[in-house]
Amino acid sequence: MADPSKLVRPGSATEKRGKPTLRTIADITGLAVTTVSRALADAPQISLETRQRVRQVALDIGYSPDRAAQRLKTGRTNVIAVLLEPHEEILGYGTSVMAGIARALQGTAYHLIVMPNFHDTANIEAVNYIIRNGMADGLIFSRTEPLDPRVKLLSETGFPFVTHGRTELATAHPFVDYDNFTFTYEATRRLIAKGRRKPALISGPAGFTFSSHILHGFMTAVREAGCAYEILSDIDLDSPAGAIRDRIRQRQADGDPPDGFTCGGEVCALATITGMSDCGLTLGLEYDIVAKQTSPLLGAIQPRVDTIYEDLTETGEHMGRILLRRIGGSTDIGELQLLLDPELRFKPAEVP
Repeated sequence: MADPSKLVRPGSATEKRGKPTLRTIADITGLAVTTVSRALADAPQISLETRQRVRQVALDIGYSPDRAAQRLKTGRTNVIAVLLEPHEEILGYGTSVMAGIARALQGTAYHLIVMPNFHDTANIEAVNYIIRNGMADGLIFSRTEPLDPRVKLLSETGFPFVTHGRTELATAHPFVDYDNFTFTYEATRRLIAKGRRKPALISGPAGFTFSSHILHGFMTAVREAGCAYEILSDIDLDSPAGAIRDRIRQRQADGDPPDGFTCGGEVCALATITGMSDCGLTLGLEYDIVAKQTSPLLGAIQPRVDTIYEDLTETGEHMGRILLRRIGGSTDIGELQLLLDPELRFKPAEVP
């Protein structure tokens, strides 16, 4: 901690002159202003002990850099922008991913700004706005499309970015993605191994790359097994929980219904369980579910559901670190792309 006697106090001469500056930190630490500046910039030439001491003093006195001056001097904003889209099927998506990104940026000069983005609007407009107005040094966004125009634009302009999800573009680009093919493949194989004769898939919304990976994994599993299957129509992972519940109930009334469900999110799984329960069917007896898990909720409410885990905080941290590498000038695609493996959390077989 900084010497309390030297901290800026309300009513002091330093406080009356305005907010704390580099000179304030220099006076407290006894260091030169240039040394303080380089320490806050995490310059490796400054010892770790000095950098930590300067950061602590800056925190104690509430120092905040003059971003306008920084931008004029360095051409950088020290801001990372995140285009955050709603993910109704994934509980806690935004908070978990943002926590991971913040962890990656901890100890750096970068700060986050979050811009809501909805897929019923032109996504390219939000990206253009950030580039045109110089709002950030780098961009993170999700829900990629096979030929995503945002990725094309950012690649052509050389603006640093990383996506949560892949594309099918010929030009390689930075991404962090979850292996949704393996998720649905293993989930569907699990249903078949438990004796389910007709697994069903509630797929991702059309148009996104991850949806094709989900479908491919499901179809590979059922074709290998040679079993009957169903891809439920009229609903997807973006459908409201009530719509999924009602569609499940309707499907049970139509005859020859599925007896196993692969669900890409906890909301989807809970809605499916409710619909089946409304029809008088019991989980683990008349049907089974394997669901993607991103929070503790599903396991707490429905512990009999087999799950496959996706760590969204880890995803956010990886995206933050990859973007920092890209901003730093890295063009090594091997260190700018990462495919995360699903974590199977299947329950042990019950002994009769």
